[in-house]
Amino acid sequence: MRRGRLLFLFLVVFAFSLASFSYGLAKGDKEKKEAISWVEENKAELIKISDTLWSYAETAMLEYKSSRFLISELEKAGFKVERNVAGMPTAFIATYGKGKPIIGILAEYDALPSLSQKAVPYKDPVKPGAPGHGCGHNLFGAASVGAAMAVKYVMEKEKLPGTIRLYGCPAEETLVGKVWMARDGYFNDLDCALVWHPGTKNQVSYGSSSAMNSFTVTFYGKSSHAAGAPWEGRSALDAVEIMDVAANFLREHVKPTVRIHYAIIETGKVPNVVPDKATVWYYVRDVDRKGVEEVYNRLLKIAKAASLATETTYEVHLLSGVYNYLGLKTGAEIMYENLKLVGPPKFTPEDQKFAKRIQKECGKTEKGLSDKIEPFKPPEPSWGGGSTDVADVSWITPTITMNTACAPLDIPWHSWAVVASAGSDIGHRGMIVAAKTLAATAIDFLMKPELLKKVRKEWKEKTKGFTYKCAVPKDVPPPVLPEPKERGKEE
Repeated sequence: MRRGRLLFLFLVVFAFSLASFSYGLAKGDKEKKEAISWVEENKAELIKISDTLWSYAETAMLEYKSSRFLISELEKAGFKVERNVAGMPTAFIATYGKGKPIIGILAEYDALPSLSQKAVPYKDPVKPGAPGHGCGHNLFGAASVGAAMAVKYVMEKEKLPGTIRLYGCPAEETLVGKVWMARDGYFNDLDCALVWHPGTKNQVSYGSSSAMNSFTVTFYGKSSHAAGAPWEGRSALDAVEIMDVAANFLREHVKPTVRIHYAIIETGKVPNVVPDKATVWYYVRDVDRKGVEEVYNRLLKIAKAASLATETTYEVHLLSGVYNYLGLKTGAEIMYENLKLVGPPKFTPEDQKFAKRIQKECGKTEKGLSDKIEPFKPPEPSWGGGSTDVADVSWITPTITMNTACAPLDIPWHSWAVVASAGSDIGHRGMIVAAKTLAATAIDFLMKPELLKKVRKEWKEKTKGFTYKCAVPKDVPPPVLPEPKERGKEE
């Protein structure tokens, strides 16, 4: 009898302990499942959003239709939208909820020039010379908006406190949107920011990126007849060429992490006129802001020397400047667990066939698509590479990023091959995985304050003694472009 009572007591205690333990593990799991389910149930609508952005294919600072469309979708979903953010007509912020924590999700939607392409596995432009989404930002914008909507749905259903905020960020390709938004303080009250980017692999990383300055130098000379009286002229093009030659000599005397590249975007029109105006556009990169500023200042000296050598005048226009990305291991671990929860995209045999044809057309090994999640591992040391305006956000608030497979392995980015993938089922499948993972991670931070506290602790340690200072001076306005008139409606 006593043994029976003891056994009964043991079972009661064990059951109670198990229930308590399970409750601790399961906190937020129901809500994450609801967010993931919402994305799955609404994926057809998210694909329509992505395909609409893909068809618009508007380049940096010209995303008028794209931003209006996304705003409309967010307002229909119950978000309050602030337009014309930081003086940019195509920037916006959509908000739901109130109070802390404030979780931000970043969205991009700009395309690249001259990459028009149909959603077919061989090069075939929709309209030769027109833009195309060669970086997959149509997927980027749709997944981020979908994640915000899914989180809003759960917050409303479960009456969760806090705020979800979707940032509509234009002109990432020219490193503009987030820089001006950061300069004007729009990220200052965020508890953390979540972001993703289309890629060829499914992974979460906390590696860095290159800091960068983007600037133009315009030289002004004096026109004359190039044959009849060349001595009367002062060639602005000569100044550009002298600057470029000197910049190329400079490459020998900078650190291996430095990158200098340029394009001459304005020259003379005909050989027999000495050109009185010419412009060169430079990118200078290094692993941090200090390195960029050192090389930038040396290039400014070269511009002055080219001006003196040619007896021309010149103007420098800083277009943008970004930091290197500040990665956080704790935040990356949390997002990685959610990526594993969601799982990689489930590509079909038809998807793999499509991908291999693209790889063949690009002269790459026909590996197809990645259908696995890459192992979580420490990042490689930064040694040159791309830049992003997301980096500025990472120095203002903890920022966590990820990639999903939206295109075939090893294909060149910023190419027709990415445009084709971004408009196909391949891109759609990767986009849906991203939306689910972002939403699940946001739910974690809304419901588990201890996780957010841990992430912010690492961020504060890494930014100790640092105060964010935008590389673009306060008096420089954003490079706003007017909305093009539609064909047939010109005055």
